[in-house]
Amino acid sequence: MLIPLILSGGSGTRLWPISRRNLPKQFLSLAGKETLFQQTVQRSVALPEASAPIVVAADDHRFLAAEQLQELGVTNANILLEPVARNTAPAIAVGALQALDRDLDALILVLPADHLIGDTEAFTSAVTRARSLAEQGWLVTFGIRPDRAETGFGYIRRGDALEGDTFKVEQFVEKPRLDVAKTYLASGEYDWNSGMFLFRASRYLDELQHHAPAMLEAAKAALKKANTDLDFVRLDAEAFAAAPNDSIDYAVMEKTSHAAIVPISCGWSDIGSWDALWLAADKDANGNHVEGDVITLDTEGSLIHSHDRHLVATIGLKDVVVVTTPDATLVARRDASQEVKKVVDQLKASGRSEHDLHRVVRRPWGSYDSLESGDRFQVKRIVVKPGAALSLQMHHHRAEHWIVVKGVAEVTCDEKVFLLAENESTYLPLGSRHRLRNPGKVPVELIEVQSGSYLGEDDIIRFDDVYGRT
Repeated sequence: MLIPLILSGGSGTRLWPISRRNLPKQFLSLAGKETLFQQTVQRSVALPEASAPIVVAADDHRFLAAEQLQELGVTNANILLEPVARNTAPAIAVGALQALDRDLDALILVLPADHLIGDTEAFTSAVTRARSLAEQGWLVTFGIRPDRAETGFGYIRRGDALEGDTFKVEQFVEKPRLDVAKTYLASGEYDWNSGMFLFRASRYLDELQHHAPAMLEAAKAALKKANTDLDFVRLDAEAFAAAPNDSIDYAVMEKTSHAAIVPISCGWSDIGSWDALWLAADKDANGNHVEGDVITLDTEGSLIHSHDRHLVATIGLKDVVVVTTPDATLVARRDASQEVKKVVDQLKASGRSEHDLHRVVRRPWGSYDSLESGDRFQVKRIVVKPGAALSLQMHHHRAEHWIVVKGVAEVTCDEKVFLLAENESTYLPLGSRHRLRNPGKVPVELIEVQSGSYLGEDDIIRFDDVYGRT
């Protein structure tokens, strides 16, 4: 049995301001109609003899993962929730343990959820070659054939040939300086480290027992003490936090004597920066990749994205990145786009929210858009999906007014339950228990006006919630 193991816990900070902690890049449509996560799932389930995937996701992203799987019609996936981030080695460990519950001889194909692959036929062929090695007990990694001297990736040096254009791994190399990367490219002996792997679940766990036994024990305990919540498996927080924070490369692949590599050229990109997205994207005659309402004059080699329905015009620019959202704008040299993470770090250090949330925040029941705020007031546009409902809740520090502008809402306010149609409004006093539900078949849209001494999202006491957030 070939089981795709999709790792979806990343935060994608180098693609700020589009990618943020609450909505990271793997759940965004950056190259095509589907999100990177959905494209990864589609590639994996289309492989010969592939079974339902196992997804390892951050707890904060559980509803994003579930909703995007449902959009693809994938209803039989296992979704394991990480209570804290512990890098790839522990995540793969719990995925491998889960795979053994399905099949003691299971092969797991480890795929990061945020990679782009342009040539799926080449990818499928490489998986077939890797599968043959994995069935013989090798731990196989996929090496991307380099087409440039890249300093943003780790490299793998190929060793002795095995079978069918596959090789033993001679050496893992950290991200090199540019001059060193040029020698790697010229030698033809090195491939980029893609972070994709294929091996028997049992073989990986055997290697982990040998090289990192504490990590394996923590993974076992986290899964044994896990709770099932809706369609999710919540790993035990204390047990999983005890796992060493380590990558599969450091924990296993650099130490095992059974590492093999399958070189592959498949239009791969990790979309690790705006420059990487520009390299992978379609471009116009001037080498520009534009999205949204954009006018470019005397501009070349640039990536211009307007995501807030506002016109962006550029004049006389070369090799730059301009990205706008409703609450933030990034302007940078394209070759400096790896430094975006420093902006995110500065936002965190200063206590600002733009690294964390977009102005439009998605929730399992729909979304809200923070339109305006000031001293003691805040205005939001709320959209509730058909059949969905907010939690039964109360606030200690604010009252709310709801004005329905589209659809029909069912409102609960203390002991009263009533319908609110378009152009109708209601007042929810401070301290009242209230709920909003959409009983119809079209989205409900309303304007919420909050007033009070404190308007933070943490001023919510939930009494009942269909999404298990009480």
